[in-house]
Amino acid sequence: MSKRMSRFAALTSSLVLAAGAALFGAGQAAAAQADFGYVALGDSYSSGVGAGNYDSGSGDCKRTARAYPALWAAAHAPQTFSFTACSGARTGDVLAGQLGPLNSGTDLVSITIGGNDAGFSDVMTTCVLQSESTCVNRVNQAKAYVDSTLPGRLDQVYDSIRGRASGAKVVVLGYPRFYKLNGTCATGLTEGERSAINGAADHLNAAIAKRAADHGFTFASVAGAFTGHEICSGNAWLHSVNWLNIGESYHPTAAGQSGGYLPAFTSKA
Repeated sequence: MSKRMSRFAALTSSLVLAAGAALFGAGQAAAAQADFGYVALGDSYSSGVGAGNYDSGSGDCKRTARAYPALWAAAHAPQTFSFTACSGARTGDVLAGQLGPLNSGTDLVSITIGGNDAGFSDVMTTCVLQSESTCVNRVNQAKAYVDSTLPGRLDQVYDSIRGRASGAKVVVLGYPRFYKLNGTCATGLTEGERSAINGAADHLNAAIAKRAADHGFTFASVAGAFTGHEICSGNAWLHSVNWLNIGESYHPTAAGQSGGYLPAFTSKA
């Protein structure tokens, strides 16, 4: 065999081996994806309240295909996808009713939790209906709860997730700031009230991020994604107070789920 033919044969063999390795690798990736299990836990920010088009079968939990967990699952096609997030959920509700799908085969978990424990709904009701000083006092009460009680409750949830799904990657997502400051906006709230509410969101997120890190979980902030899309921004991804549908007030719109929460989760998943 000539040197030229030998080199051609060697090159051909190398290409065949490389192609085989690539195909084998692709097959492994496909198999891994086929075995992939994703479980979405949490409160209304994960179920998708505010995004509309709710699944009637989810009842008061108000889960929707427009929520970031369903959007991520549609794009990545895990073999199993369990969506147990529920509107109004607190840490105790997650422990009592959402952890069933978790097991040793779970690869990915997402969760938003803590806002309802801290009294999110009551804080906003107080601030909308009462004086600035009353609002700020209620915000400070919520922050005190976040410091004193919430960490232990988050620990219970995070410990239970890890105990049931020991090998899963767990992504804990935070909450957006609600308001753009230093502008004119007909919200019925003063600048001081809006600033206090934003500060409470930061305080809550910091506490959640700390507990997540201490459990080896990944924290995904959404504050940056929602910057420029807060209430009063002119391009809000959050509902302001809506007296005709009060439950959707201060929740992400469909754009907030797809443009805010989904990228934040995808970047960490």
